[in-house]
Amino acid sequence: MPTTAFDLSPLFRTSIGFDRMSRLLDSAARIEEGALSYPPYNIEQVGEHKYSITMALAGFSEEDLDLTVHESTLTVKGKPREAGSGKGHKFLHRGIAGRAFERKFNLAEYVEVVGADLENGLLRIDLEQIVPEEKKPREIVIGGPRQIEGEATAA
Repeated sequence: MPTTAFDLSPLFRTSIGFDRMSRLLDSAARIEEGALSYPPYNIEQVGEHKYSITMALAGFSEEDLDLTVHESTLTVKGKPREAGSGKGHKFLHRGIAGRAFERKFNLAEYVEVVGADLENGLLRIDLEQIVPEEKKPREIVIGGPRQIEGEATAA
């Protein structure tokens, strides 16, 4: 009996900082067929808690792009200006994709956008997972001095 192999990699492409199973379940409910291919992008882990999204946006300027974060969703929107409009340009062939787009990325808890840069047609968005001190694990010393809430420790 023949078996069918399923490529699940599209399900893992738009979430940063989640474990793979969470991404699979979350992304499976939100896949938009037309949004999977344009614009092309990479997601890289560049440090222990640092990530980078690089999007290929040839023909877009900073004024054409809008980046927003709302409720742990990073949204990148692009609406290019009409190339050659009002200048008497007549295209014999128009093969450079300059269409409007909207791409959403689900961010894990405590992942924040720390910067963005557009250079040579590539938009780079820098992300970092910044966990608050009270949420980080702390080591408990066995047999060490004890502090009861409301009491100062003797020095």
